[in-house]
Amino acid sequence: MPAQNENFLKIIHKHQALIHKVCNIYRDSKEDKEDLFQEITYQLFRAYPKFEGRSKVTTWMYRIALNTAMASFRKARIIISKVKEIPELPLEEKHESINRERLFSGIRQLDDAEKAIISLYLDGVDHSEIADIMGITKNNVGVRLNRIKNKLKTLIK
Repeated sequence: MPAQNENFLKIIHKHQALIHKVCNIYRDSKEDKEDLFQEITYQLFRAYPKFEGRSKVTTWMYRIALNTAMASFRKARIIISKVKEIPELPLEEKHESINRERLFSGIRQLDDAEKAIISLYLDGVDHSEIADIMGITKNNVGVRLNRIKNKLKTLIK
């Protein structure tokens, strides 16, 4: 396996949580999340030879992951609903899971740009880097984050 492919796989393995988070925010069903994960990984693989390391690897990954997630919404989708039996979780995990799902459900109701900004914020990305990824000013990031937080409070009540 060429060294470039090995490096790519190491990067994906190390930062796969970033991709999973984007998938959780932009998709509802497990199957859709898996499809989006594959599409993001494929787009990252295609773009990797051009990655010059001028930005952090996570910034590069976020740009591609968010653009892929937003672009895939524009494509026509076939909606398939399936009924599955969900295994019971221990009570503590169940509450944490419910709260996490309420947050993701609220985030999924935001528009694409809002989803991207709040997901970056929740991942601990600083305002300057969010501004760089989103192509907006640092001040605009702060203003938009306040609006998004207020909107989320209303959505997940």
